[in-house]
Amino acid sequence: MTWYFPFICLGIGALLGLIKLTNKVVKIIDYIGNIALLILMLAIGINVGTDDVVIANIGIIGYQCVVISLLAMFSSIFFVFLLEKTILPLDKIKKKLSVDNMGMDEGLKIETDKKRSPLVWIIPLCIIAGIIFGYFIINQEHLFVVDKFFIVSLIVLYITVGIGLTQNRGVFKYIKNLGVKIIFLPIAIIIGSMVGGLIAGLIFDIPPHISIISASGMSYYSITGAFMTQTYGIHIGSYGFLVNVFRDFFTVLLLPLIIRIGKGAPIAAGASSNMDTMLVPVTKFVGIELGFIALIIGTILTFTVPFLLPILTQIF
Repeated sequence: MTWYFPFICLGIGALLGLIKLTNKVVKIIDYIGNIALLILMLAIGINVGTDDVVIANIGIIGYQCVVISLLAMFSSIFFVFLLEKTILPLDKIKKKLSVDNMGMDEGLKIETDKKRSPLVWIIPLCIIAGIIFGYFIINQEHLFVVDKFFIVSLIVLYITVGIGLTQNRGVFKYIKNLGVKIIFLPIAIIIGSMVGGLIAGLIFDIPPHISIISASGMSYYSITGAFMTQTYGIHIGSYGFLVNVFRDFFTVLLLPLIIRIGKGAPIAAGASSNMDTMLVPVTKFVGIELGFIALIIGTILTFTVPFLLPILTQIF
């Protein structure tokens, strides 16, 4: 995959998203994106199952991914904590926000309804099924068929993300209402994730294109795992997927502890997943006002990751 491949697909999606689409069409596009995501996860699982090196080293890879994930998460929390104690006090923002005049209650209700989707548990099942299928059934000579499905589903997924980017551009209206300083939050999370990946790379002597790029997925495991697999192969691609799955897992597990660090800590931990799977648990800990902030930050990071990863491949 060339480094500009995601930009082309995202650009096509963004252009399509400029067309005024009905709610029915948007739902169909969302459905198509979900199907592409499941096929993508199944293909990644099959590739893992057919790779003897990955299977033989899955324990070591898993351990390293856990450490990368934790360092990326806590480094993001640290940078957001510094931001919260200096130029962006979230407690003051929380008091300033009005649920009624910004429509936060309705917006969060809509997003909460989305989170009830069975995709949360279907996606891991697809990965596991793919690994089993690849290990016991698929032969190496048939992998080219799997790769075709992989590429097509990746193209579809990028295009649907691009459509979502322009269809959900209303988020920038809220950023304007909240003040431009809010942009510092996703920037702090991005920097923190990259620093955490760098530290993990130094600890394990892992090349930066593995540790930093996987950490920069910021919980967006589908795009990160798929992109790293297509760019570097399944061995390295498994880092992109596992690091970000673990980040979601540890965010949920450690929420009661990290909320004690500061109001921004759960938002920093959830990263891009604040747009979907992490929104409900994070909102329960930070309150509906800052839950709205979490949604905005998650949306920004979700749109940033597909652009950020190809750029980092050119740097590292």
